[in-house]
Amino acid sequence: MTGEADDVVTGEPLSVVLADDHARLRARVRAALETAECVVLGEAATADQAVALVAEHGPQVALLDINMPGDGIAAARRISTSHPGTAVVMLTQSEEDEDLFDSLRAGASGYLLKDGDPAGLAQALHGVLRGEAALAPSLVSRVLQEFRTSRPRRSAAAARLTNRELQVMELLAAGASTAEVASELFLSTTTVRVHVSSVLRKLRVTNRENAFRVLRGR
Repeated sequence: MTGEADDVVTGEPLSVVLADDHARLRARVRAALETAECVVLGEAATADQAVALVAEHGPQVALLDINMPGDGIAAARRISTSHPGTAVVMLTQSEEDEDLFDSLRAGASGYLLKDGDPAGLAQALHGVLRGEAALAPSLVSRVLQEFRTSRPRRSAAAARLTNRELQVMELLAAGASTAEVASELFLSTTTVRVHVSSVLRKLRVTNRENAFRVLRGR
């Protein structure tokens, strides 16, 4: 799970819809979230139920299992398309590249493993709402390699950015933290933040998540 260690979460409790076909796992995740003062608005055991709960409650985050009945990745795509105000995060046992990249292409802002520390789950979800991607640490290098070897065609919005600004945003969108971007591009963390601020100004948005959406053409 990524995110800046010195970030402080304030404001209203984070609202979540939780979807997994294993009731025991849902109970464990719910307990971890509620311990961190998150609010679980509803639980689902299928993809269709998850989409319906998101439509009913409008949570800030939909936390989805990949292999639940109806296909969690399909649910992620439907939620991302129909309810863009809800961030989608996958919570799964799968470390397969196909599942990881299909989830990100479906609009997921995070991909976390079920064997991760439940105590860090709420922090990762708060990070997503700040415009950060949440990725299991073991998967970060795979995403960075994918973006290095297969960079997307520039959109009209991306054409407004310098090559360095675009590199920074691509790595952040892929799930890298500010420190990881700095290391990858041989920059200081301060310089990375300056580039991000410049991008937000050029795209006329207020946070990273909105910048990612503009750059994806959403």
